[in-house]
Formats: sequence, C-alpha cells, structure tokens
Amino acid sequence: MPEGHTLFALARDLDTAFAGTSPTVTSPQGKFAHGASLISGTEVEGATSWGKHLFVDFVGDRVLWVHLGLIGTFTIDTSSYAGELPVVGQVRCRFATEDHVADLRGPMVCDVVTPEKVDEVLGRLGPDPLRLTDVRSDPDLAWTRIHRSRKPIAELLMDQAVLAGVGNVYRSEVLFRLRVNPFRPGTAIKRSTWQAIWDDLVALLPLGVATSKIVTIHDQVDEVARALEEGGDVRLDSRDSYVYKRAGEPCLVCGSRIRTEVVAGRNLFWCGNCQRRS
Repeated sequence: MPEGHTLFALARDLDTAFAGTSPTVTSPQGKFAHGASLISGTEVEGATSWGKHLFVDFVGDRVLWVHLGLIGTFTIDTSSYAGELPVVGQVRCRFATEDHVADLRGPMVCDVVTPEKVDEVLGRLGPDPLRLTDVRSDPDLAWTRIHRSRKPIAELLMDQAVLAGVGNVYRSEVLFRLRVNPFRPGTAIKRSTWQAIWDDLVALLPLGVATSKIVTIHDQVDEVARALEEGGDVRLDSRDSYVYKRAGEPCLVCGSRIRTEVVAGRNLFWCGNCQRRS
C-alpha cells in the first residue's frame, strides 16, 4: 500500500498539472461514470493529501476523494501528446486536458463528496508528519491515543486514527532506527520515545517525497538531506533497508538474524537484539 509520502507527491503533481484547468473527467471502466459526470468540465482548485487519502477540490464545493488501497495507482502523463493517449487497462477515472492525462486504476475509494465529508474523514485520522503547518497535525494527539492503549507500538503506528500516512515500511524501519521494541504496549512507551519516533518521521518522509523512495539508511539519509539543503539534484540509484523484507538475514548493526511476524495484518520486521528500548 502506498505510504503518505507517495500520496503527498501525487497531490503535488496533480495540483501542478490540473489546478486552474477544467479537465474532461471520464470513467472508461464505467464504475465511476456518475461521479465523473458531476465534476467533468469543472475547474480544479487544487489537490491535497492527508496520510493515505487524496483530495482534489473542484469549484462548486465538490471534492474527488481517493484512497489507493493496496493496488491502486494514479499516473500522470505530461507529454505533448497526452490528450491523445489511448486507455490502457481498467481505468476507473481519467482526467484529460490538451497537455495532461491522469489515469486512476484499482482504488479502494473513488468518490465525489462534499467538503463536510472531507472534514469527517480528516476527523477520523491522526496527525500527518508531512502536514506540520496544519493545527490538526499535532503529535500530542497521537501521543494521547498511544499512551492509553495496551496495543503494541508496531500496531499503533499502522493505525491511521493514531498516525496518518505511516505504513509497513516506515514503521519497521523507524522502530529499528530508534531501537524500539515493536511489541512494547503503548502504555509502556515513554513520552520521549514517542517524540523521537515523530521527529524521525518528520525528517524521513520529506526525503521520500523528494526521491520517490523510502530512505532510512543513515548514510543515504544524510546524502539526500545534504543534496536537498544545497539545492542540488537528488539521485538515489538504490534503496536499502535496515530490516524491511530482510527476514533471516543478518542485522546490519549486530549480526543477529532479522525476525518477522504479522502485526496489524502486515509483516513486521525487526531485530530482537537491537530493539530492546522501552
């Protein structure tokens, strides 16, 4: 499932391509035909994201609400022949202008809603580490839910009502980076440990936006951060991980074998030797 940095970048790119235009909106697949008819030819005001949810605002208080789920994709073609692109595959929704075409495939949610519905959706979500300027993105809101819960911290980090946008890769990698035992219940997590988790996510997710990759290895993090600070090109030919998808392999720090177990419906990866912090 795409994590928050992917949706943030997608919202940015949709905003760049379509804000101020009035795209033709269709549903080649047919499942979104009615919704498409409600917004086709209407001016796009902008696109934003919160966690794993995407919102495209149209004039007239209509909003396209998208959640990609496990298999969804939203691709944008910016070629000079974009308006002539044939439909390929099961396209739920297509935005088309003379210069840009965006095709949405396989989403879990694709619906035209009101701003009130958007507020309702946002009210169910925790703070987003990529939306620091929004008053709703307060880490204390997540902390309130965490320290009252006996669920393991690895499960709580995947709960979008606790924290928006964090998925399986970031939870595994950040817990390792901070040496946190993923099975410690929320009630046993120290306030300082939660602050360290939040600060690490605030630092890492923008790097994911910039590179389109989840960057967690310290040397790579430093390299990308330095390039962004200097205003140079951000190039990352490969992405390594400390623990994610490395079950049975030696830990890069201590040499112990990386373990895996299903937590919150996804395979968690961790090092039992390194991750003892409470």
